[in-house]
Amino acid sequence: MTLPCLILAAGFGTRMGALTADRPKPLIDVANRLLLDHALDAARGTGPITVNAHCHADQIAAHLAGTSLRLQYEYPDILDSGGAVKRAAQSLPTGPIATLNADNVWTGEAPITQLSAAFDPARMGALLLLVPRADAVGRIGVGDFSMDAEGRLTLDKLPESYVYTGAQILDPTPCLNDPRDVFTLRDMWHAYAAEGRLFGLIHRGRWADVGNPDGIALAERMLRDV
Repeated sequence: MTLPCLILAAGFGTRMGALTADRPKPLIDVANRLLLDHALDAARGTGPITVNAHCHADQIAAHLAGTSLRLQYEYPDILDSGGAVKRAAQSLPTGPIATLNADNVWTGEAPITQLSAAFDPARMGALLLLVPRADAVGRIGVGDFSMDAEGRLTLDKLPESYVYTGAQILDPTPCLNDPRDVFTLRDMWHAYAAEGRLFGLIHRGRWADVGNPDGIALAERMLRDV
């Protein structure tokens, strides 16, 4: 099954400081490659691929010009992650959708390929790719989720919990049914967790968060060490 994929690239990138004064965070260079291109490589095997854009959207559009990728231009308001999924799913066939954050770098097997092999729509509302907190390069703070023996997730902030790597497959139906235009996917995760339908999968590779300037050097070191 080929899944549609939404790359979340619309954020303001405020944690990057001066680096995002005149460009969007997905167009920051990491190891001689733009973050957005790292995400597009991680999305291999999916289609169609949609990239949302808001901050410096004209630069995202210029970078994608001449490709078959879809641009989801969010104007005048940025929709946040849940609203972005809702907007994208409205123009896609019914069924699950993959999402990738455009400020992360992965090594190893393609994230969506791993998730696709494990996603069971009969049991799962969402399947998130995770790494143990101790293996999360560039991560500041604690983890995001605890996971039981069957892979079910609970949102928490324990030091030893797992970190979301910005890659997931989810059933977008709750997003489509949400009357709001602007909302976060965390609302969907809470709802799926309450139903016992929020699951996690451990990433077979390494992962780096490139959310701040220090994360760039850490991600480049990780990529050199592969």
